[in-house]
Amino acid sequence: MTIEKLLIANRGEIALRIHRACHEMGIKTVAVHSTADADAMHVRLADEAVCIGPPAAKDSYLNIPAIISAAEVTGADAIHPGYGFLSENARFAEIIEAHDIVFVGPKPEHIRTMGDKVEAKRTAVELGLPVVPGSPGAVTFGEEAQRLAEEIGYPVLVKAASGGGGRGMKVVPDASGLESLMGQASSEAAAAFGDPTVYMEKYLGNPRHIEFQVFGDGNGNAIHLGERDCSLQRRHQKVLEEAPSPVISAEERARMGGICADAMARMHYRGAGTIEFLWENGEFFFIEMNTRIQVEHPVTEMITGFDLVREQIRIAGGRGLSVTQDELEFRGHAIECRINAEDPRSFLPSPGKVTAYHPAGGMHVRVDSGLYAGYSIPPYYDSMIGKLIVYGRTRESCMMRMRRALEEMVVGGVKTNIPLHQALLADPDVIDGNYTIKWLEEWLARQDAGDAA
Repeated sequence: MTIEKLLIANRGEIALRIHRACHEMGIKTVAVHSTADADAMHVRLADEAVCIGPPAAKDSYLNIPAIISAAEVTGADAIHPGYGFLSENARFAEIIEAHDIVFVGPKPEHIRTMGDKVEAKRTAVELGLPVVPGSPGAVTFGEEAQRLAEEIGYPVLVKAASGGGGRGMKVVPDASGLESLMGQASSEAAAAFGDPTVYMEKYLGNPRHIEFQVFGDGNGNAIHLGERDCSLQRRHQKVLEEAPSPVISAEERARMGGICADAMARMHYRGAGTIEFLWENGEFFFIEMNTRIQVEHPVTEMITGFDLVREQIRIAGGRGLSVTQDELEFRGHAIECRINAEDPRSFLPSPGKVTAYHPAGGMHVRVDSGLYAGYSIPPYYDSMIGKLIVYGRTRESCMMRMRRALEEMVVGGVKTNIPLHQALLADPDVIDGNYTIKWLEEWLARQDAGDAA
């Protein structure tokens, strides 16, 4: 079908990103917003806008009846969920399709499968993806847990089956702490996700976080767009991403990308997805799949020249994949810095009025942000206010360009983490690509220790 009007069920930079893709395709847009986002840039630029509730996300961006009503009132024939909020809510996708509206995303059953970490791991095994050694499913307390932990080998990681973001996750160093830490993980999982179910897997000592971007047409055809290295993380939240990874060879990329694309083809997966792995000592271990567009998708766009959001909309409209695997080329290097309104040392959010704004510019510099001078950053949502993405023919030239772009970017009136990114890009380990998922927190601890001294 031809999509003529698309409702964007999100806010911030991703809502603006979707709006731009739509207008380049000749598709009209509908912005939905809370009362706190009435002056947001995507609301100003959209063809129509509908207020769907007060500031709290549960009353607005998570309010399914309000979003469906907005789509019906405006005559939108498609809904794009962006990332976060309802983007991986299978019930939301089902309700949209029940109202004869196109959901720009995967089939509901695939969202549900990959949203359950235990089921996702079982499915990954069936599809031939390499997985971390662990329990075949949910783990119950007592002798079974003790036996599994011994088989896997300490240290083990206990994780929430329905979780993410580090909640409901505990490292168990030895048998003496198993019961206590399992109980803590289960309690945290119940409080955060309403599901106390946990599972167990081998704890990898010092891995990198490598993820592969995939696309499927829903009819058994799929491609991959290479990997991203997202190892620079704080409390399981990504801070800086790059593509390609400094440690993955072209041969590894082709092999693992092919395995991922083949898995998606066998699954008859539809739309954009990201398969996330831990990588250690040359081995990949599946951890989860995100059934949506990723925050860091622009680095993939920069090295492929491929518009991921446009492809999402195209596939949702039933037009299939626009390229074959052989037609995709990987060129150069790209880095993305997430720009957050927060103190660069304490990480406390810094909402408030933006008194001055000057985005970085120049050749191969991209800023995805809804900021403008005079805009008030609301305190109700995630602190990310934009993304600075740069491209270079080599990793070295890319890093030089990012340093220059960070120097140039001005966000006045609030604190941002720009100084943190500048410090990271000056560190020898980051310059050499010698970092893992533990590196940033250890680096921050050293900075704090130096301040205390």
